[in-house]
Amino acid sequence: MRRLSAAFSTALGLVAVLSANGQTPAPTATTGEAPEANPGRPTVSTPATLTPVGYLQFESGAIGAWHSPEFTSRFSLNEVMKFSVASRLELLASAEPFVHYRASGQTANGTAEVFLGAQAVVIPGEGPKPTIAASYFHRAYDGGVPEFDFGSPVNSALILASADVKGFHYDANAMFNELVDANVRRAQFGQSLTISHPLTHKVTLSGEIWHFTQPFLRSNTVGNLWAVSYAARKTLVIDGGFNHGLTGTSTRWEAFVGFTYLLPRSLFAHVR
Repeated sequence: MRRLSAAFSTALGLVAVLSANGQTPAPTATTGEAPEANPGRPTVSTPATLTPVGYLQFESGAIGAWHSPEFTSRFSLNEVMKFSVASRLELLASAEPFVHYRASGQTANGTAEVFLGAQAVVIPGEGPKPTIAASYFHRAYDGGVPEFDFGSPVNSALILASADVKGFHYDANAMFNELVDANVRRAQFGQSLTISHPLTHKVTLSGEIWHFTQPFLRSNTVGNLWAVSYAARKTLVIDGGFNHGLTGTSTRWEAFVGFTYLLPRSLFAHVR
């Protein structure tokens, strides 16, 4: 847990230093334009589009949650790192290095899961023509802390679609997960739809509805999420919002805040 927490702190420190230095983003090799962050947080839905090729992106945040099947309260730090090695292939790593929770009348700290995965664009799109992608994640580490209402899949496959239609942007995901409890394996299915609309040049409002089956509870969890994001610069997007569970086995309330930061220098620059 100390190693993961140290890695998370190092990542945040690196982002802070680079942001403070105010580096001018380098132009991308393909378009000649400055690269832009492509946030996947804070919604459940993930964009089908990828980050700029050669640029490392950090998605960092904190989330508090209350009243769920496995816990009374839960606070955690989360980190997602994305790196596109080609125009159609992106590598991802996700972790919760620190979790503070209260469950069964006891309070404790711990480390949650680490996931490794990849996402590939199957059909590129533009404007109203959707981009279609597929992704796969594997749980590489399980810290054993109480989980959210949708559980912690050992393996997860997603089909993703994103497009812009009449001033609105949407991200739609279909999820196929494998859950394990005491060596019993069950399939889980999930769907999410996020619709975003710019309020100003830099401020965007997002609304989302999502659903997951709960095979071990023989129930379903459904949530309604709202978030606001602010593009401080092309490489830095700050966000915050809340989620409200709509069924008896859903986490009742979640509140989150965080940011997405795209390193302004390509890691491929030295090979050009």
